[in-house]
Amino acid sequence: MISRSIVEGVVRDVVTRRLTQAKQPIGVGGRTRSGPPLRVDASARHMHLCRADIDALFGKGYELTEYRPLYQPGNFAANEMVTLIGPRSRVISNLRVLGPLRPESQIELAYTDVISLGLEDVPVRISGNIKDTPGAWVMGPKGMIQLKQGIIRAAIHVHMNPEDADFYGVKQGDLMKLRVGGPASVTFEKVHVRIDPTVLLNIHMDTDEANACGLHMAKEIELFR
Repeated sequence: MISRSIVEGVVRDVVTRRLTQAKQPIGVGGRTRSGPPLRVDASARHMHLCRADIDALFGKGYELTEYRPLYQPGNFAANEMVTLIGPRSRVISNLRVLGPLRPESQIELAYTDVISLGLEDVPVRISGNIKDTPGAWVMGPKGMIQLKQGIIRAAIHVHMNPEDADFYGVKQGDLMKLRVGGPASVTFEKVHVRIDPTVLLNIHMDTDEANACGLHMAKEIELFR
């Protein structure tokens, strides 16, 4: 028989792909935006690994293998998964690893994941800002590691290149607003701006946020200051 954890993993991937369709924005202040569409993705729970931790979990010198490419160039969902062990032995299995490798390992969860795992005081942070965050045990096929820190709830954010930043009139670290129209219309007040010349215009929210605003049914999406 197929285990429940495998079925959950397949269903999660299908739902995530359903939620990560590109959406055409209304524009800025009612203006029609030219150029590439504003893409909004629901980012399911996942883990980023550093070299030392992938060696410990999968074996010395192990390299991640690509499951599917992500929207941002050079980023991908890997075939590899790990098991996250929280307080009182609560477990999240089939936690997907994303590539490429990072300088420090990090786990990004939605609020419902945090509750399920039995963790407390998991902060909302921009990816990479893991100082003074909770840790947990992580199990792979070849070993286990104990993260001293690294678990966050990822803050909703927009990746944009300098040309996009000029269009919207924003700079690195600014906060924007995102309105997702539809039956469950929601306006997110604190969308963090992250600017890099190598990226495509792309908003990332977690699965709780995507479900709350009905992202998969949204017909109108507007990003504004």
